[in-house]
Amino acid sequence: MTEPPEHRDAPSRRGVLRTAVVAGAALALPLAGTLPAGARGRTLPGHAPTGSLGDQSAVRTFTLGDVRLTYVVDAAMELDRTGFLPAVPSSYWTEHPEEVAPSGRIAASAGGVLVERGPRRLLIDVGLGANLLPASLGVSRGGALPRTLRALRVRPETVDTVAFTHLHTDHTGMGFVTAPGRAPRKAFPRAGYLVAGAEWEPFWEHQVEVGAPSWDSFMVPMSTVLRRFDDGAQVWPGVTALITPGHSPGHTTFVVSAGGGRRILVFGDAFHTPAQVAHPEWPSGPDTDVDKVLTARRTLLAELREPHTYGFAFHFGDQAFGRVGDDGRWHPVPARALLPAPIRLP
Repeated sequence: MTEPPEHRDAPSRRGVLRTAVVAGAALALPLAGTLPAGARGRTLPGHAPTGSLGDQSAVRTFTLGDVRLTYVVDAAMELDRTGFLPAVPSSYWTEHPEEVAPSGRIAASAGGVLVERGPRRLLIDVGLGANLLPASLGVSRGGALPRTLRALRVRPETVDTVAFTHLHTDHTGMGFVTAPGRAPRKAFPRAGYLVAGAEWEPFWEHQVEVGAPSWDSFMVPMSTVLRRFDDGAQVWPGVTALITPGHSPGHTTFVVSAGGGRRILVFGDAFHTPAQVAHPEWPSGPDTDVDKVLTARRTLLAELREPHTYGFAFHFGDQAFGRVGDDGRWHPVPARALLPAPIRLP
């Protein structure tokens, strides 16, 4: 979606989701105390529990049962309504001005989701970094992930797993760091780096051009450390992979169980805006296979309508955490703001 700076048999979809719930209930542990003490128990002054779709996301945290998820924001992006979302009628934006940024574009932050259960930490995706959104798709500015983590008092070496929903550069940008004269190294030195086999192979074989990350700065170093998983794999305690292809070949939703039958679906870029939740027939410009996107969305919407089920969206302005209601629309849920949006567009 952006430009870089230079096995086992798959189970049924229902079985995947059931496995995630059972696994989480068995692994319930008390949360580790990791967030800044000053932010604990209160909302950041000036920030409502649910933000605006037309604004960049604050660094927000959402606790569900025995698991805590925090949106570790790395980048500010604004999507061009015509270039990125050509299927959305212009009349929709006129009728929903609250979903449009003051610039006239669509606010869409990027970053990673820090998942904490007991003493362990999983990071899902790593933001935009120094990459740029193509001008035809919008504007962007990234690179805040390290300082966001520092502000949260999360050291990179305490993250034990990094899992990727997909390999577009606004989700992989901060995976590796490069010192002058040195080869790229993992930004999270003790973490296992995980990606779906169905996602890795097409990118490695140069079958995907749109949104492909830097070959030298990401693909080559990733090839030496990656661990591949299949549909239905448990990638982390209580977190199960659900392959939802279409936006990219092996695009993955991560089903995070939270005990007591509760769960949250981190659905990557299956949706880029709440407008597509209400109108799943509206694809995005960078989608590689529209038919598969529509199939994936039907699967996800059916699951998101289930009781005790929440969703996380990377690009839904300042309403990343939410639920799909009986009306088929995205409804944000209260998520405590720990820090303001760490980066802004000029």
